Amino acid sequence: MEFGTHCVPNLTWTHYRQILRLSDKNAMQYYITEASENNWSVRTLDRNISTLYYQRLLSSQNKDIVIAEMKEKTADFQDKLEFIKNPAVLEFLGLPNNSGYIEAELEKAIIDHIQQFLLELGKGFAFVSRQQIIKTETAEFYIDLVFYNFILKCFVLIELKTNKITHQKMN
Repeated sequence: MEFGTHCVPNLTWTHYRQILRLSDKNAMQYYITEASENNWSVRTLDRNISTLYYQRLLSSQNKDIVIAEMKEKTADFQDKLEFIKNPAVLEFLGLPNNSGYIEAELEKAIIDHIQQFLLELGKGFAFVSRQQIIKTETAEFYIDLVFYNFILKCFVLIELKTNKITHQKMN
């Protein structure tokens, strides 16, 4: 997505949703630039927009105090693992809000919109496989979606569920 002369591919769809709600184009550009350059989490961005951080900076005679306050209030949101988005917003899949779909439809919608899904997951994700079989001595399991995160240097396995998750004891 491009705003003005800046292309910011490292922001997620959720970042854009927050920013696009603003009516002030200067504020939009400011939040895009700051969120991208400072790796703001969605929670940090949301907090800064809701507390009018941009407007407070503009009207402040001592910007350092406003910046220090923002950093203090958002420190808990800036976890180093925040690049894994929780929750993920999946409106772009086009599925009904009433959860009236099955896991196979959810998986197909994700695969059909894999680029947007990867952007929503966060930084460093690559799609590896779907319905990957995992064999143990006593059973076989299918992992719905497998991703690799090159920042964490690990695989991320996603088991899709459209119903309530319950405890299941393995035999």
